[in-house]
Amino acid sequence: MSTGSLKSSRVVILVKALPQPSKKYGETVCCAGVTEGRAWKRLFPVRFRHLAGDTSFSRWDWIKFDYRMPTNDKRSESCAIQENSIQIDGELPPAERAAFLTPMLLGSGKEAAERGLSLALIRPRNARFLYKPRKPNEIEEARQAYQRAARQKSFLDAELAELEPSPYDFRFTFEDDGGSHDYQNGDWETHAMFFKRRQSQSEAKVLEWMDHIFNEDYPRRGMAFAIGNQAKRPQTWQLLGVLRLDVLKQAELPF
Repeated sequence: MSTGSLKSSRVVILVKALPQPSKKYGETVCCAGVTEGRAWKRLFPVRFRHLAGDTSFSRWDWIKFDYRMPTNDKRSESCAIQENSIQIDGELPPAERAAFLTPMLLGSGKEAAERGLSLALIRPRNARFLYKPRKPNEIEEARQAYQRAARQKSFLDAELAELEPSPYDFRFTFEDDGGSHDYQNGDWETHAMFFKRRQSQSEAKVLEWMDHIFNEDYPRRGMAFAIGNQAKRPQTWQLLGVLRLDVLKQAELPF
């Protein structure tokens, strides 16, 4: 539910996340972005057709939208989006991304919580991308999570309801200022990466390539994690987005 007057915003998309495979907690698919003033906005409900297909927006796209304040989510960044108002409005160029986002980097989810935030961008340390085959019941549980998310807000998102879960559990272990973590990778783009490349390569080759991307290429060139907490369990933080983000030298840091 939402309330109050209609507002407008413009954000660059950083998060396109899969629904989490939980029987008890079924949250709407999470998308999130950052305004030109570097303020987080969490967008929901966002139908799956905006995550995949011809009408989709991508990470790094600027989008404009109208929203109201939600009544059932007290997190300050959350917006009850008017779905039909979404418009793609350009892209944040690769050369501008690090300078724009570096000032937002925090040391941990714990620091974000202390600041009253429910979304944060961090630099993981000693990050390691891991994967293991899922059991059949785990795949079915994930499938049901997509179906629950598709039914939320009283509309059926047929594409999401039919989404096939990854046969692998993709995870990252890493460290930040708050300690050591082991998070499931909830990034939609990792999921899409796997299935897209599997159309033309063997599963073993795809996994080998993903291992190289996340354990060698991204860490060498610069990687950031977008993390967020849950409305019903604010103490629980999740990995929502894996971003390729250059590490700026001191002289390049924006004032």
